[in-house]
Amino acid sequence: MNEGIYLVGGAVRDELLGLAVNERDWVVLGSTPEAMRAAGFQQADPEFPVFLHPETGEEYALARREVKTGAGYRGFLIDAAADVTLEEDLARRDLTINAMARDETGRLVDPFQGERDLREGLLRHVTPAFVEDPVRLLRIARFAARFGGFGFRVAHSTHRLMKQMVQAGAVRELQAPRIRQEMGKALLSPQPWRFFEVLNACGALREMIPGLAACMQSGHGDAGTGVAIGALKAAVAREEEMGPDQRLAAMLLPLDDDPDVLQSRLGLSRQVVKWLKKGRALWPGIQRLGETDTSDRESLLGDMGAWRQGDAFETLRLLFEVQTDRPAAFLDLAKMRAAAARVDVDALRGQGLTGAALGHAISQARCEALKEAGY
Repeated sequence: MNEGIYLVGGAVRDELLGLAVNERDWVVLGSTPEAMRAAGFQQADPEFPVFLHPETGEEYALARREVKTGAGYRGFLIDAAADVTLEEDLARRDLTINAMARDETGRLVDPFQGERDLREGLLRHVTPAFVEDPVRLLRIARFAARFGGFGFRVAHSTHRLMKQMVQAGAVRELQAPRIRQEMGKALLSPQPWRFFEVLNACGALREMIPGLAACMQSGHGDAGTGVAIGALKAAVAREEEMGPDQRLAAMLLPLDDDPDVLQSRLGLSRQVVKWLKKGRALWPGIQRLGETDTSDRESLLGDMGAWRQGDAFETLRLLFEVQTDRPAAFLDLAKMRAAAARVDVDALRGQGLTGAALGHAISQARCEALKEAGY
């Protein structure tokens, strides 16, 4: 009988991988929107037959078929009729490892050999319909980043489809908010650089972040992947200090891509754009820091926001410190700031100094403090 409730997707996959299951999604066969609402479920999206459980809040979706009707990830006709089978519902999913289900007894339903692909570490498409949704380029790259530590890789057949999608213009169909969403999730993963490596391998990165693609192709720097990926890896190693936005900014800092263009194309936050513009403006001074005199160093600290409230200085310091092409004579910016910050500004004000005279005195005192500390 074509009815029942099944646990599907990520919860099944993660349980088989031995990972904690933090979110459960369910598919319902043989029901209707009217029946779901009558049972107390609330519809989560007016365009999709997805409902929220009245007590747990978990998502229960009616089994559905999808037919491609237009461009983009919403260009589908959805058929959620009561006669849709579980295999039809699983067939519309992106990867075999996400196309498994468990019935109410715990029995695994795996029509596309997702369990086998989990064992073999393969990210493989379910059906050729994979090419119909451009977002799948981003999703498979994100899964590569998330499961890179398990040794997962993109199946050759799926890689070929991804290249075909790029050649057919799939990247141009991607909307900036969705790119930002998927990229943000990837940047939280254990190996976020794999997100960009997968997109580079299929040609999508050339259209999304041309400078990064060129940097990776050049083979200079860290492990032959370029200074940008090297900076990203160094940022990940400082996970307690650098969140996803800082990781992204660290990677983009050494590139030539215009921050405003990247914001439009990738949906970058205004904060990341601000860090990029400020960091790139100051980077030449950072590279010469070991060759400059004390006054230049005090001025650079000021330009970084060392004397103002907020986290601007700390963020820029971290972005500079993780760059793999920083000069050998790179100086400890945190210690420099700490040394100069010992200056008692209130004591100088107490001498009756104001305006430009006060500013000059503070600057001179900070220079002296830097000299005393060996800077």
